[in-house]
Amino acid sequence: MNFQIALLLGQDGITNGAIYALLALSILLVFTVTRILLIPLGEFVTFGALTMAAIQMGKAPALEWLLLALTLIECGLDAYHFRSNLGSKRIQTMVLKVAYAVVMVVLIQMLPLAELPMAFQALLTLALMVPLGPLMYRLFFQPLADAPALVLLIVSIAVHVAMVGVGLLLFGPEGARTEPFSDTAFRLGPVMMKSQTLWVILVSILLIVTLFLTFERTLYGKALRATAVNRTGARLLGISPVFAGKATFGLAAFIGSLSGILIAPITTLYFDSGFIISLKGFVGAIIGGLISYPLAAVGAVAVGLIEAFSMFWASTYKEIIVFTLIIPFLIWRSMTSHHVEDEE
Repeated sequence: MNFQIALLLGQDGITNGAIYALLALSILLVFTVTRILLIPLGEFVTFGALTMAAIQMGKAPALEWLLLALTLIECGLDAYHFRSNLGSKRIQTMVLKVAYAVVMVVLIQMLPLAELPMAFQALLTLALMVPLGPLMYRLFFQPLADAPALVLLIVSIAVHVAMVGVGLLLFGPEGARTEPFSDTAFRLGPVMMKSQTLWVILVSILLIVTLFLTFERTLYGKALRATAVNRTGARLLGISPVFAGKATFGLAAFIGSLSGILIAPITTLYFDSGFIISLKGFVGAIIGGLISYPLAAVGAVAVGLIEAFSMFWASTYKEIIVFTLIIPFLIWRSMTSHHVEDEE
C-alpha cells in the first residue's frame, strides 16, 4: 500500500463513516427516548434510495400507496380509540393526514417525475418517506410503549422482516443507483475527490451540528431530552411520550431517507441492503455505549475507516472484522458499568 492508495481508502472510509455516524445518532436518539432499538432504520435508507431511483426513471415508486394505506389504518385506529371523545380537533387532524396522503398519490401519478429538477425529486422522496416514521411508531410501538425492552426488540425485528418483504414487493429484486448531484471532481493532493463525496460529508456534518443545536438550544429538543432521562417525570410535566416517540421516529426516518439519497449515486442498493448498513451504524452506537452522541459519531467514522482498509487487506473478512469490534467494547462496558434494573 502506498500513500495514494491510503488516501483513497481513507476517502471511502470517511464517506461511509459519515453515513454510519448519522445512522448511529438516529439509533441512539430513538433508543434513549423510547427504549426501542430501531432495527428497521436501514429500510428507510434503502427505500429512500430506491424511491429516488424510481422517480428519476419516471416510474411511480408505489410507496405512495403504502403511505395512504398506513394513514387510513392509523386514522381508523384513532377513530376507534377516541370514539367516545372524538372532538373536532382530532377529526381535523385525521382529515389533514388523509388529505396529505391523497395529495402525495396524486402528485406521484400526475407529475412528469423524470423531468423534475433533482432537488424537487429529493424533496418528493423525503415527503413520501418521512411520514412513515411516525406511522410506524403509532401502529407498531405506541400500543406497547410500556412493555419490557425485550418485547420492543422482538417487535422491532418483526417490523424489519416485514419491511424487507414490502421492499421486495414494491421495488423488486433489482438494485438501483441514482444520478450524482454533480459530476465535478476536485484534486486533493494526489487524489481526485468526487463532488458526491463532498456532498455526503458536508450534509452529514450539517445534520450532526443541527441535531446538537436542536437538542441543546430549542424547547422541543429539551423536551425530547427530558423524555429520554425520565419518561414518568416528563409525563408529569406535560411532555407527551407519544409526541416524543413520533418525533424521534420521524427524525430517524428523515435521516435514514436522506442518507439513502446521499449514498445512492455512490453504491448500488437493493431492497435488503439496509440491514447491513444500519448494523454498522449500530456498531458505532455500541461504541458510544448507547449513551454518548459524540462517541457514537466518532465510533461510526472509525467503523467506516476500518471497513475501507479491511477491503484492501482482507476483503473477504471485512464484515467479520467490522462486527467483531462490538465484542471488546461490550466486554469493557460490562466490566466498568453496574447493572441497573429497568425502571419500567
